[in-house]
Amino acid sequence: MIGMIQRALIPFPLISIAFFALIPELRTPVGLSLLATVALLLVLRPIDRRIRTTLQFKTRVLVIGQRTIARKFLDEIERFPERGCTIIGIVEETLSDPTQRSPFLVLGTIDELKTIVAAVKPDLIVVALSDRRGRLPVTELLELQSNGIRVEELADAYERISGKLPIEFVTPGQLIASQRLRKSQALKIAQRVLSFTAAVILLALFAPILGIIAIAIKLDSGGSILFRQTRLGKGCRPFQLLKFRTMEPVERPASEWVRDNFERITRVGKWLRRLRFDELPQLVNVIRGDMNLVGPRPHPIGNLQLFRDSIPYYALRSSIRPGITGWAQVRYHYANNLEEETEKMRYDLYYIKHMSIAMDVRIVLKTFAVFLRSLAKSFEDEDIVVTKPRITVGPTRLRVRVRTERANSATKVAEETQHQGLPVQL
Repeated sequence: MIGMIQRALIPFPLISIAFFALIPELRTPVGLSLLATVALLLVLRPIDRRIRTTLQFKTRVLVIGQRTIARKFLDEIERFPERGCTIIGIVEETLSDPTQRSPFLVLGTIDELKTIVAAVKPDLIVVALSDRRGRLPVTELLELQSNGIRVEELADAYERISGKLPIEFVTPGQLIASQRLRKSQALKIAQRVLSFTAAVILLALFAPILGIIAIAIKLDSGGSILFRQTRLGKGCRPFQLLKFRTMEPVERPASEWVRDNFERITRVGKWLRRLRFDELPQLVNVIRGDMNLVGPRPHPIGNLQLFRDSIPYYALRSSIRPGITGWAQVRYHYANNLEEETEKMRYDLYYIKHMSIAMDVRIVLKTFAVFLRSLAKSFEDEDIVVTKPRITVGPTRLRVRVRTERANSATKVAEETQHQGLPVQL
């Protein structure tokens, strides 16, 4: 919980310093105390991260069963050790083929559960059985839970640790029975009021910048200042999404390949994409009621049938207004194919299930942190990443990967020219 608060408050000191400089009335003992408290939390953040990644402070997880989703869950824990979990072993339903090796330690079968738990002392038991009928050791699990060991269903544990919904393994019945997908009208009204108010304030604050950008686009490449594209809103209703134009217009349908459109990016467009300023006109969409400040990103209307046929529960995505930023945007990168779009759908459904004002505030703060990182990177001509060599027999050498400005802008080109391999008419 402390780590979550620290991550959410990363941009707060910079915002506070700006407000204190502009509004002297805020320089009160209470305001300064709040700023000092946040600064202390941020100072403690590296210590908290080190503690959570130290083996003796991690949550020891024992998994019962080896379903496909269990492998995804195990991989998720291995990829993100900073989330504070470690796999101590797997308990199988039945004896497996000894010739099939598992990357994780197999401790035995369900029949030996009590002996295994006494030996490895897990903090959390995750149940991932493919067939529970007659196989689930209910009595043993209840006894272990009464002794202080947490017992959790795999889908719930996966969702809590990864921050996304395992859509391939969630049944329609589970979604229908889930009360968390039913959001109160009060929450929706509060989100709408806050989004409208924030959009009006931000539009007023950014008005001089919007004017400068419009003049720069006109002087740089002529043509229209805004780019309009039909996107899907709440209830799959189409609306015209607004963005600053960042590419040279073409008379023919744009190529469906991203690499064919690099040369169309204008000089001003390159900087707008880096700083995400090309998204600012969407504040008008928020005021109109097409979008909220936070929500799933709206998809092009031409991809509706493809996504409905390929992504489970895609219709749930349109149950709320789309947003300028969202949970998938701060947790994942831009999607360039159907597989990556499905991954973003997992994050979108997680947001819809756990949607709240507090979560929206957290997403906005994370978005601001992403903007600051983009601002810092915009002053670098190129980013050089040096990868440590693996230990091999014979001479070794460092591998240097250079990411140029063109590579950095690759994913954003897709939004104007194509989406998931489909051409978009400009």
